Amino acid sequence: MPVIIAGVIIIGVLLYNNVISGRKFFEDNHDLFHLLKESDYDFLVAAKYGEKVDPEVLFQKRLKQGFFVIVIFLFLFLTELNVLNIVLSIVVGYLVFKSNYNSLKSYYKKHLHDIDVMLPYYLKGLEILIQHYTVPVALAKSIDDAPEVFKPGLREMIAKIDAGDSSIQPYMDFANQYPVRDSMRMMRLLYRLGLGSQEGKQERLLMFSRTVSNLQNKARETKYKERLGHMENQTMIMLFATGGGVMVLILFAMMYMFTNL
Repeated sequence: MPVIIAGVIIIGVLLYNNVISGRKFFEDNHDLFHLLKESDYDFLVAAKYGEKVDPEVLFQKRLKQGFFVIVIFLFLFLTELNVLNIVLSIVVGYLVFKSNYNSLKSYYKKHLHDIDVMLPYYLKGLEILIQHYTVPVALAKSIDDAPEVFKPGLREMIAKIDAGDSSIQPYMDFANQYPVRDSMRMMRLLYRLGLGSQEGKQERLLMFSRTVSNLQNKARETKYKERLGHMENQTMIMLFATGGGVMVLILFAMMYMFTNL
């Protein structure tokens, strides 16, 4: 243990005095380390923290945490260092590195319900813009007022459309990023809304509007059911607490009467 403590102190001193540059090490191996970066990491960061947080900064922090854990475990096994212990150190460091990503993934899955409720209201605002602009222009103009969670997906979709992809794929990619109720169907309708002549636009817009209104009604029903369920749960808890309290008082009263007979 004294050897481990001394080793950690020495490394800390070297890093503090810039004899060993951790930043330079990660910068020099930037491309290599980025092979470890998950394809949806930037999106998950933006979905949780919004666009104010830089995914690259968080990724560098993950790398440093994983590397630090590997070094610590190598020091722990210093007196009996072998291939198995080296592999174990790397595995533990990798698990620490992946823990942040797994946490973001878990957060996103838990909040899919909130996304499901928000989507119809975003589409309603988009519908108003489509009445005055083309679908790609309306999508671009909708970003500022869109919920934070939708912004990274919208930016990706618009970038693909601006790059010349006129297929349905950018819309389907957006629906896959937000796999909630009717997202696939709504993106298909949105794509079709951008096709064809202006003469047929009003009819397609009317169909889109009816579908969005139906989704809004479903979202309102879901909110109402959730509130009703919450109130029922609170009522049951209150009844059980009141009933339990009365039973305890009766029990104490009975015990008091028997002890004084």
